Amino acid sequence: MSDDPKQASADTAGINLPPRPSDPAAVVDSDNAASAKRDTFSPDERSHRRDSLEKHLQIRPDAQDLKNRNILHDTPAAPGLQSAQHELERQRAQDSLKKGLEARPDREELEERNILPQNSQSIAPGLQDKQRDLERHMRADSLDKALKDRPKPEKLVEEGILSKDEVPVEDD
Repeated sequence: MSDDPKQASADTAGINLPPRPSDPAAVVDSDNAASAKRDTFSPDERSHRRDSLEKHLQIRPDAQDLKNRNILHDTPAAPGLQSAQHELERQRAQDSLKKGLEARPDREELEERNILPQNSQSIAPGLQDKQRDLERHMRADSLDKALKDRPKPEKLVEEGILSKDEVPVEDD
């Protein structure tokens, strides 16, 4: 049996694990060896990678283009702090908008100040223009009727409502 609890449980389960190295430097050296083996490329592969990198660097957009596309920010803040600065600006704008919406007058106040028409919420928005036109025409018709039924100035003088010198002169 082994001193390592994982090795001991593996032994009892019938699984053979390789022994753990007691020296941590051996683990680091084996990781470096695997990494070095992975990073070794043939000369053709290195040449291809270099050409590909050069090609991508040639078509890389310049800093001003990235700023215009809002990828880079034109700010004096350190690059690591730019995202935090951007988030703070968004939060400030959001707070300002919330404050403005909270100070916004309610519907009743707007109706009292004649900014919104009275009882506009009970009619469909598509019909509100038609309703305003109808009300305007009804007022115009009522005014025309009242003007036609208006008494003549002579009758007003007879009833003592107007004096003779207040009678308007008619232009013919």
